[in-house]
Amino acid sequence: MNNNRPLIQITDICKTYQTGKIIFKALKNVSLTINKGEYIAILGQSGSGKSTLMQIIGCLSTPTSGNYLLDDKEVSKLSRNELAKIRNQKIGFVFQSFNLLSGITAVDNVALPLVYRGISMGKRIKAAKNILTKLNLADHFNHRPNELSGGQQQRVAIARALITEPEVILADEPTGNLDSESGAEVIKIFEGLHALGKTIIFVTHDLALAKRAERIIQIHDGQIMVKF
Repeated sequence: MNNNRPLIQITDICKTYQTGKIIFKALKNVSLTINKGEYIAILGQSGSGKSTLMQIIGCLSTPTSGNYLLDDKEVSKLSRNELAKIRNQKIGFVFQSFNLLSGITAVDNVALPLVYRGISMGKRIKAAKNILTKLNLADHFNHRPNELSGGQQQRVAIARALITEPEVILADEPTGNLDSESGAEVIKIFEGLHALGKTIIFVTHDLALAKRAERIIQIHDGQIMVKF
């Protein structure tokens, strides 16, 4: 599903890291447009720049130069606090390592992003339980991460990403720590979300996985090589 309205517009983005006298250019004049409702795979091997690009798209990092419009708002030069607010409002993250808090339950992990919006505990818990139920985790509300399988932990992480009703779901190697069956289940969830109109961007080194997306952006040595 794609309504042809640009959601993400990146123009001539460069990202440079410097350690002492050593300068490393992670991204080199990258330009990219992603429309609302697209299902995109960013494909590249380790060290290609795909994670750096994901961090910039996700407002976890700012570019050294270039421009980034997210939903028509220039975000490339915002402060750390302003970027945090945008992340909470517009972007849901799913990570390879799940990034769940080990000491709290599935429900509390999912509800956590709503704390920063000042939503009452009762409403947070109700919303978290509702979304976990939709992901077939109703029997695991009170389980902590170490009491869940890898696939179940990733579904909890997806629920947490969805709880704020973000504009875009950004997933970094979301099946990387899963067996093939659990990985396939996670991809089906993303495909279902895309069918509902969500913008999905996932980063992967796996061509077979990337081919499940509508469009592939291939990156190599900090530059976009192929868009197909």
